[in-house]
Amino acid sequence: MLKIARAALFAVLPAELVLVVLLLSGVSLPLPVIVGAELVVVAVFALEVVTAYRLFRAERRNGLGRRAAAGAAVDRLVPAPVRRMLGFETKGMVSLALWVTRRRNGVPPGATAVPYAREQTPFLLMMVLMMVVETVGLELLLQAIDAPTGLRVVVLVLDAYGVVFGVAVIAAGVTRPHVVTPDELRIRLGAFFDLRIPRRLISTVRLSRNYNEPGQVTLADGRLGVAVSSQTNVIIELTEPVTFVRPLGRVGEATTIRFFADAPDAALRALRPAQREPVQEQV
Repeated sequence: MLKIARAALFAVLPAELVLVVLLLSGVSLPLPVIVGAELVVVAVFALEVVTAYRLFRAERRNGLGRRAAAGAAVDRLVPAPVRRMLGFETKGMVSLALWVTRRRNGVPPGATAVPYAREQTPFLLMMVLMMVVETVGLELLLQAIDAPTGLRVVVLVLDAYGVVFGVAVIAAGVTRPHVVTPDELRIRLGAFFDLRIPRRLISTVRLSRNYNEPGQVTLADGRLGVAVSSQTNVIIELTEPVTFVRPLGRVGEATTIRFFADAPDAALRALRPAQREPVQEQV
């Protein structure tokens, strides 16, 4: 039943969205089609409720509390990549509010914030500006061809949300820096990645500038790269592997970690008490 519920959910939601767009666009659909589509939506909703309840009861029988059982049921019903993408959007909107109020996330008193967003912000701002231009241009085009008002509203709302989310990505990079505390190094990439490393595991820290990273979060042979604009400039070596979760939910382990900092020297100074060897720089 779980597989059926998942498949039905992902099949019906896009179809329902298409139906709504058609109706808002003024397309005349036969009444039986509309009624049949809504009956299918109701049936799928009932299937999701029954499946969720059965999962909840199973977790309760395993000894979990109500809240934990509900969370476990949602985790089993909704695939991890979908949950994580929804989490990205939520964190992005929270970051937008923090950016407006000039606050930061996860930087406790006495900790050292290590920003990394300076290199990527101009490019992201340019992308947001292009999205704004595209939104305006598309609206003018739809007006010129006398597109239905409903369709124009849907397109405008979707484009506007895309612009807001683009700004939220910028805000997440600014308000969620890397953080160094007496106990840990926290490496982040906006709302998409978060890794906590106990400082007792750090054996060496060194500068190593790389301008050709293949992706933002990459893993190869136990070496993790967390890049900004294809760049990293700090490398840490660990005494034992740390486990992390990649942006879409895959789990990995690494003993060497490369990351980018706007001011790598400041990051080295903050981490220096945890080092066991002299700081080195490689270019």
